[in-house]
Amino acid sequence: MLWKAVYGQPSVFFIIFKSMVSNFKDSKPVFPILFAVSFIHLLNDFVQGIIPSVYPLLKDEHQLSFSQIGMITFVYQMAASIFQPLVGSYTDKHPQPYSQMIAMAFSLIGLILFAQAHNYELILISVFLVGVGSSIFHPESSRMAYMASGGKRSLAQSIFQIGGNAGTALAPILVAFFILPKGQDAIIWFAIVPILGKVVALYIGKWYKVKLADRKSVKNKVVLVPDLSNSRVTMSVVVLLLLIISKYFYIASITNYFQFFTMEKFGISEVQAQVFLFYFLIAVAVGTLLGGIFGDRFGRKYVIWFSVLGVAPFALALPYVDFTTTGILIVIIGLILSSAFPSIIVYAQELLPKKLGMVSGLFYGFAFGMGGLGSALLGWYADHTSIEFIYHICSYLPLIGIVAYFLPDLQRTPYKEVEL
Repeated sequence: MLWKAVYGQPSVFFIIFKSMVSNFKDSKPVFPILFAVSFIHLLNDFVQGIIPSVYPLLKDEHQLSFSQIGMITFVYQMAASIFQPLVGSYTDKHPQPYSQMIAMAFSLIGLILFAQAHNYELILISVFLVGVGSSIFHPESSRMAYMASGGKRSLAQSIFQIGGNAGTALAPILVAFFILPKGQDAIIWFAIVPILGKVVALYIGKWYKVKLADRKSVKNKVVLVPDLSNSRVTMSVVVLLLLIISKYFYIASITNYFQFFTMEKFGISEVQAQVFLFYFLIAVAVGTLLGGIFGDRFGRKYVIWFSVLGVAPFALALPYVDFTTTGILIVIIGLILSSAFPSIIVYAQELLPKKLGMVSGLFYGFAFGMGGLGSALLGWYADHTSIEFIYHICSYLPLIGIVAYFLPDLQRTPYKEVEL
């Protein structure tokens, strides 16, 4: 049986069980769980955000080059990316209600080691462990947000994502006031963050365990899948991955090197440079929430199109403007650029609804991987040119967003039932 999309009713696209069809449209998001998952995402990404926030400190204390800084990000984000599709594929078949607690354990060990890592090799090992924690965290957490969505999948994904963005945004500002003045050893103070995360993970895991038990009791499980050819689905996934490359290479240039860019161009202090980064990351958090709301309301393809391509004129202008305008543009760029990610994740889940964990792991992992690769390449390039020159190059990256034209409009696409 084919299901036709109805304008203004994007909820018909969501995965449902046949026995629950009559109740699906009336279901509501489980906001306590969504907020809890968002909060633990804040804690997880706060720990991750500490790493790039202390780069100016590490550069001075360990006499690191930009290439070495780029390699730190590369090691961390590759660890945070390579394992995610594997974790997602495993949890598709064997869901793990308490996987978040395992993730927080890895992050805690990595953070403690990072605080005591007084040579380059130990720094790489410590950030690798934090990255592994992130790989374990994201696939199942994204599935939990999906299961608590009540049909508002873009909204649920944006609530989940905004927690991570908020954690990433808080990291540089707290690092600026509590770590930079005291040195690397002060990082140990933040070990309380993953410990708190384990407590929240226990609460979420108990709810998820009940949901999994209810799911097992349902017979004749079916999902709705878009009636598209395999080649069209593959092409759409490739387009989404190209958009991830554009987005996360550009974000890597901001999160890892914008501090150095503003310090060199405007002669400001490390703390002042962290404030610029804070502006950007807060804008990213707000833009993520707006992107989720607009994705449910107007359609995910159009939000993706606007977000990735619409940021281009502001990115192109950024390297040439003065101090005040730089602050304004970095906020606008953060707002627009970040609105795409919830829609990209949900769009990919709708293309492949039978493989939610694998899809979530693939896209979160690919995003981290591209961020790490971008950081390493940009660091090497900055050493051989200048930190300012890489922003002239990166300003063209959002133009890749033109490929969003080739995504099928899932609001106009017929759907069919397939056994789960």
